[in-house]
Amino acid sequence: MKKQQTSLQLLENFLPPHTFEMVAPYFQKHTIHLTLTHERKSVLGDYRHPTKDFPYHQISVNINLNPYSFLITLLHELAHLLTYNHFKNSVAPHGTEWKTQFRHVLFPYVGKNVFPRNVEAALVAYMHNPAASTCSDARLFKALYQYDERKPNHKLVDDLEIGQWFEADGRVFEKLDQLRTRCRCRCLTTKKVYLFQGIIEVKHVRRDWRQIA
Repeated sequence: MKKQQTSLQLLENFLPPHTFEMVAPYFQKHTIHLTLTHERKSVLGDYRHPTKDFPYHQISVNINLNPYSFLITLLHELAHLLTYNHFKNSVAPHGTEWKTQFRHVLFPYVGKNVFPRNVEAALVAYMHNPAASTCSDARLFKALYQYDERKPNHKLVDDLEIGQWFEADGRVFEKLDQLRTRCRCRCLTTKKVYLFQGIIEVKHVRRDWRQIA
């Protein structure tokens, strides 16, 4: 419980203003071990149900998220907790039951000036059929991305103009075409064409051959 209390005190620093009071009751009602972790490429958060060896709910959230992404991710994991309490392991992880719980925990934050207008509009649309990750919804991902701490010269592939160059995986590409959710891009060294997801963050580079020496 001491670890839980310490995490709970830290939690307020990562949430949007005036939302800690809305989140805290979940931790008062349920025994939750909250862990704030460094950036993980594959997941933003994680939930693990109680076991014999660890008889409490375990939730982890990436510490590098902006406050709005952090809150949505935390509520995502709390919805897993509520779903487990109701159904144990008898339902799919992101099935109808979880979607219902997620909408239930998200709804009190809508229309309360918690989120910027563009994030809330995307979030309301997302709530109709929430996915396993906010990264699965391009509109919500892009809205939240605007409030991330940016790396110098980094952009989403969608935000690059046709003909601009970018670096990814140690190679330089040229953006050729904008499709619905992906972009056609050509590797400047091999001339091969690849499809990139539009919400992938890449480093924008100048149209200068010295950049790919």
